[in-house]
Amino acid sequence: MTTAASVIGGYATSQVTSAPFDRKWVQAARDDAAAYVASDGQLRGARLESVIGRLRRENPDLHAGDLELAQAILVQ
Repeated sequence: MTTAASVIGGYATSQVTSAPFDRKWVQAARDDAAAYVASDGQLRGARLESVIGRLRRENPDLHAGDLELAQAILVQ
């Protein structure tokens, strides 16, 4: 992992952890997030899609990519 990737990942994590959301629906997407990260974005589960969409709708200033959000979900 490069320094830039670490910084970006840390930023995404801070945005997700500081965002107002119900942890139950984020926890429900953990398996999908793990598959998404492990497949380098090839496997996209319905729960992960739902959570990413909700995070983007509720936090329009969130500029993290889908992979960064999936990684942030994994550290919740």
